[in-house]
Amino acid sequence: MLAARRCVPGVFTLGILFSLFVQCARAQFMGKQTGCYSAEMEANPHGSIVANPNRPTVANPADITQYGVLEIEYGWDRGWLGAGGRQSDLVGLLKFGLLCDVELRWNTTSLIALNDQNGDRHGFGDNWFGPQVRFYRQTTHIPSLAFSYAVKVPTASTSKGLGSGRIDHQFTILASKDLLGTHFDLNASSFLIGRDNSTGFDKNFQFNLAFSHPLRGKLALTGEFYGNTKLKSDTIGFVSMLWALTYAISPRLVIDGGIDTGLTPGTPQKRMFAGLTYSIANLYSAAKHRHSAAKTP
Repeated sequence: MLAARRCVPGVFTLGILFSLFVQCARAQFMGKQTGCYSAEMEANPHGSIVANPNRPTVANPADITQYGVLEIEYGWDRGWLGAGGRQSDLVGLLKFGLLCDVELRWNTTSLIALNDQNGDRHGFGDNWFGPQVRFYRQTTHIPSLAFSYAVKVPTASTSKGLGSGRIDHQFTILASKDLLGTHFDLNASSFLIGRDNSTGFDKNFQFNLAFSHPLRGKLALTGEFYGNTKLKSDTIGFVSMLWALTYAISPRLVIDGGIDTGLTPGTPQKRMFAGLTYSIANLYSAAKHRHSAAKTP
């Protein structure tokens, strides 16, 4: 409990710093970017906000959150780890379209509840921060292309076995393309994982191929195949597959649910999940509206 309490001020401080950074960025960049909105969004920035879900797949799309839009994703996972072990998580992602092609990202695990041979434990998880930069927008023959970086802030309790207590890094190349009515996301990631009892990092890779196809109306089917290479001698590589349904309640709100199943030894037996993606607001247009209203006599 003491370790969890120590995590709260750190996460709260990071949240304040994130908010201050957004305020500064808004002051510097608002109105400096051109061609960031479609004609529809230029005419009605609030009414044409469309969510850009990263859920429910492990892969992320190369295309980023709309310019100026603050978007949140949140969900619940329940995994069966084998040998009677179970793990439940509450996970979230906060995204902000800082520039036309730059997105700021905060991945957080609000709660981990773990039950295995070492007993029942629960507490805060780790937090990941970093940008995603899109450097090419999809054309007829070429997919959208992006690069992302994330660093882990080790806020999970090591005494409870919920985290390593080490800083990790993730570097990812992303590609997204629409083909024959189906959307594809391809990711290739390199991880630098902090070693437990020495300095330096161990390295492994992750590869993801995800696809989504409309079924009927606002209902869509999502699938994914992904896997990690071996990290070190006692951590083997694996391959998993994921299947989910998504439903767009509105352009700004998308819900999802599905199952993830391991295809090779060394993976969790299965994982069930459910969550949502919601575009909160266009902060830049809201600030412009307040500024214009303040000038009106």
